[in-house]
Order: sequence, then C-alpha cells, then structure tokens
Amino acid sequence: MNVYKALTIAGSDSGGGAGIQADLKTFQEQGVYGMSAITAVTAQNTLGVQGVYPLGPDAIAQQLDSIGVDLEPDAVKTGMLFSSEIIRIVADKVQQYGWRKLVIDPVMVAKGGSALLQEEAVQSLITYLIPLALVTTPNIPEAEILTGRKITSLQDREAAAQIILEMGSRYVVLKGGHDAGTEGAVDLLYDGQEFIYMESKRIETRHTHGTGCTYSAVVTAELAKGAAVPVAIHTAKAFIQAAIEEGLGIGGGHGPTNHFAYQNRLRGDRYGAH
Repeated sequence: MNVYKALTIAGSDSGGGAGIQADLKTFQEQGVYGMSAITAVTAQNTLGVQGVYPLGPDAIAQQLDSIGVDLEPDAVKTGMLFSSEIIRIVADKVQQYGWRKLVIDPVMVAKGGSALLQEEAVQSLITYLIPLALVTTPNIPEAEILTGRKITSLQDREAAAQIILEMGSRYVVLKGGHDAGTEGAVDLLYDGQEFIYMESKRIETRHTHGTGCTYSAVVTAELAKGAAVPVAIHTAKAFIQAAIEEGLGIGGGHGPTNHFAYQNRLRGDRYGAH
C-alpha cells in the first residue's frame, strides 16, 4: 500500500478552524497521512486570539528530527512560525532532510487582527525560508508586507508575485479574497513565465477563519500525491470554495469553514454540513 505523507509545521488553534487542526483535517479529507510539528499553542476561538504561547527551539527542532529520521514526508507546509528563531530552525531542518516540496503559507495576522508573526521575523522569512519554497501562498495583506508595496490592482498583484518569485520561491499563488474591488475571488498563480488567473464566486460571509491554512494544506496534500503545482492549486481553489459556500455557521465571530464540503460534493452527499 502506497501511503502519501504530509507534514505541517504550524501553530495549534484551540478553536479548530485554522493552524495544525485545519491542516490535519484537510490532509485526511484529501487522502494523505498527516503529521505535525507544533511551533506555538494559541488560545483562540471565532472571536479572536486570547493568547499565544510559542514552544522553545529545542522542542520544535526535536519534533522535526523525529519526523525526519523515521517518517519522511512527501510534502511539507509551514503556517504560523511566530519568530525569527523558529523560522531559522525550520529552514535548517528543511535543508538537513532535503524536503523539496515545501509550501509556505506566510501567516502573519489572525482574522481578528492579532499578530501571529513578530515584525522582525518577516525579514527572516524572506531571507531563510522563501528561497527553499516550491510554492508560497500569500493573501494580499501578506504580499504587501513581504514586498513593501501597496496592492490595489491586478497589475500590482503581478508585480508583487514577481518580487516574491525573485526571493526564491518557484511558484507564487497570490490569493485575492481580500480584494473587494473584483466581483469574484480572483487568485493569481505565477511560475516565472505566465500569470494564470483563477476566479470563483465571491461568498458574502464572516465565516472564513482558516481559509489560508486550508488552501495551502490542500496544495501540500496534492503535491504529496504527485500532482503538478497548477493542478494542486486548482484543487485547492475548488476545495476552499466548497468549504466557504457550505459553511458550518458556528461561533459568534469569524467561524471556520467546512472541511467536509469538497469531498461531500464529490460523493454527492451533504454529510457533516449544516
């Protein structure tokens, strides 16, 4: 039996909508065995982040070593890394174990506005981790921070994607959900040669917590199974569209998406959805 394995290196979300919890749910839904290295524990729910408790460097390094020596992942993703020190450790271990299919979701701010990446850590992300990436998946605010440029048009998106690619990432997916100026949700995929736009219907809802984590987790799972990057991106787009459209409607704030929805659609049922 050929078992595909994916590793997520990210923070724990006690509310279950984002971070490690969202990643592992997504891996499972996409038929991939999920593993995790936790960088920080957060106390959070749909109303916001009540606390962030980063793990020590030794604890993070040892988790990665435990995976690296015994359970070689077919693809790896990063989420909340919080600090420069954690970023350096992750970059070192990625290189040590030769993890080539690396997806970077540059998590910086929670839906409620809480900072999930220290300000000084942004440069470390650019210097040490993005050059190792196969795919980097920023949303518009994250791309603005990475590039130092305001993004207000599709041309701005293309320029930002080009800058991030020049940082070393082999592919860039600039997600467009934050741009209210487009009728649909328009994502941009750039491979250094071609700009590919992918548009889906915009859903008016506050329940979008964990969309970035989930999107990048689908990409990681599909890469682990051997999919080409553009195919993995299109699957992620379809997965997150279903997850938002068939939202669970739980919590009093920014609720999670429905991780069951995409596979339920493929099966033709609605089990698990509200």
